[in-house]
Amino acid sequence: MITIQPVRNRLRSFTVALLLLTVMALALSPMPSSAVEPGWWNPATRPAPDSQIDVTGEPFKGTDAQGRVRGFVDVHDHIMSNEGFGGRLICGKPFSEQGVADALKDCPEHYPDGTLAVFDFITKGGNGKHDPNGWPTFKDWPAHDSMTHQQNYYAWIERAWRGGQRVLVNDLVTNGVICSVYFFKDRGCDEMTAIRLEAQKSYDMQAFIDRMYGGPGKGWFRIVTDSTQARKVIEQGKLAVVLGVETSEPFGCKQILDVAQCGKEDIDRGLDELYELGVRSMFLCHKFDNALCGVRYDSGALGTAINAGQFLSTGTFWKTETCNGPQHDNPIGNAEAPEAEKRLPAGVSVPTYASDAQCNTRGLTDLGEYAVRGMMKRNMMLEIDHMSVKAAGRALDILESESYPGVISSHSWMDPGWTERLYKLGGFAGQYMSGSEAFSAEARRTNALREKYGVGYGYGTDMNGVGGWPGPRGGGTPNPVKYPFRSTDGGSVIDKQTTGERRWDLNATGAAHYGMVPDWIEDIRIVGGQEVVDDLFAGAESYLRTWGNSEKHTSGGNLASGAAASASSSEWWNPFVSFAPGRAVDGDTGTRWSSEWNNDQWLRIDLGSTNPVKRVTLDWEAAYAKSYRVELSEDGTNWKTVWSTAAGDGGLDTARFSGTRARYVRIQGLERGTKWGYSLREAGVYSD
Repeated sequence: MITIQPVRNRLRSFTVALLLLTVMALALSPMPSSAVEPGWWNPATRPAPDSQIDVTGEPFKGTDAQGRVRGFVDVHDHIMSNEGFGGRLICGKPFSEQGVADALKDCPEHYPDGTLAVFDFITKGGNGKHDPNGWPTFKDWPAHDSMTHQQNYYAWIERAWRGGQRVLVNDLVTNGVICSVYFFKDRGCDEMTAIRLEAQKSYDMQAFIDRMYGGPGKGWFRIVTDSTQARKVIEQGKLAVVLGVETSEPFGCKQILDVAQCGKEDIDRGLDELYELGVRSMFLCHKFDNALCGVRYDSGALGTAINAGQFLSTGTFWKTETCNGPQHDNPIGNAEAPEAEKRLPAGVSVPTYASDAQCNTRGLTDLGEYAVRGMMKRNMMLEIDHMSVKAAGRALDILESESYPGVISSHSWMDPGWTERLYKLGGFAGQYMSGSEAFSAEARRTNALREKYGVGYGYGTDMNGVGGWPGPRGGGTPNPVKYPFRSTDGGSVIDKQTTGERRWDLNATGAAHYGMVPDWIEDIRIVGGQEVVDDLFAGAESYLRTWGNSEKHTSGGNLASGAAASASSSEWWNPFVSFAPGRAVDGDTGTRWSSEWNNDQWLRIDLGSTNPVKRVTLDWEAAYAKSYRVELSEDGTNWKTVWSTAAGDGGLDTARFSGTRARYVRIQGLERGTKWGYSLREAGVYSD
């Protein structure tokens, strides 16, 4: 993706292309390796010239005494983003047969002094000038605040693996609008074409590393497609790489003037194709509202720029409303972005927004719900970070109604108020790679929840994602990282990383590239304490648990489907449309049961025989129940209340309770949430 985090040290000013470019910055399954041999972690050969690793000692392998894998997990990285956005936004490649001198060189238009480094100017400020030479000097890049240069060189990822990382989620990423407005490109802007290419390049990188170790399956970089395979790879001490997708218009699902440009068949075809490529997690929307969901806003001048980009892409600006609950999207604000606004058609301007209206009016569309259920059907994991709170709330409702654990928040873009819902489902959370002080403070804030649900923690580096990374704390800090230091497991010694003539020191350079991940973790240990690092070291196990439970999930049969239903009343105002009780159990969310307009109303479902009942789902139309109870009966006469609420807010409710045998289920309305009656699109009754 290109996540431009609205956190401290965020970029302040942007220019035209900038606005639309920064709008989104960035984002398989061979058999596990053969038996290991002494020195297995050292390749027989490397391309020449190449980077150093500067880690000694054998990578740990196996599991702990409880059979759990160990290691860190990066839930959000973009190894191949140089292949997206038209191919020239991110300069340099993560690998090359010709070695580092070929892989790590600047874009052609940046020579001789970076004058034409437009995106550099946009993201870093100044005039964009820099020394374009990579190897061997690396004078100006990579750097923690240089966002247009390759940070994911394979040897740097190797260093992170040697330092204890065991899972890496490689999000394939691009954005058609950024590609179209950027001055330099060497290919087309179709998003799915770019995603396919990045997937292929990921497999090519795996083969490249395998050749250094003697052939297929022998390298440390292992693309995995199921959690069992991932565990085997990690137990061998290697790095399990998971493919994800973060793009703005997946499957061509953009919307123009509120009209979807895709259908259900496009979603099914797209999900099937991604699954075949090895993709196991994805975002359904990113930066721009699309035909699947509304997005969580960016703030300040950047937000204004992205909003202008949204108009150019979709013909509509963001729309806001007062939030219904405590969760909210990022405030848009009314900051000016004059260069971006110049791109708008004559007479068109970015709207101003009320300060108390911080929620996107767009939630999860019907097509978006179809896509969520399609991902569940394929046992894929849903990323919710860039969804509006309205969309994320509905997505969580759907996942909860099915007890589906496959939900991920990978880089601090989800409203914090959803964190417990995510953990309760069995999902996994990672925090954006911020400075060690801020990262540690946020980790401590959510520590009680992790203890409650027994989960580890992750980080999302978002390297090559144009988000900015931890800067140096300075050589004068009283508690610097002292080189060399030992890895978290204690088995490796990590020294300053050297590539060519440049030697990186976290204290002085910050997290300039992926090889600095172990140094950053050591800084967290020093600043935040061992407890934070221990939670991170348990991250790989927790992530795989979420993935594995998603793979095992099966949807329980709906006992209410097609059952006989009766009600206290049914609304009648249209002779051509039925609102009869049976409409709530016909399996069609386009129909509904609707009652008369008073509080004391009920819907009764006859399951036909006695069954254990543990869960009831209610998909409310706009006319919902604020207060109601769920009652069960074996004979239709004697009723037992098993669940109730006085704080209903509509949407999709899931009532869970101890298993109770029943033939009849009754939804007893007590107080309406609107001036109308009660209206249910669909009711579900389940034994699981």
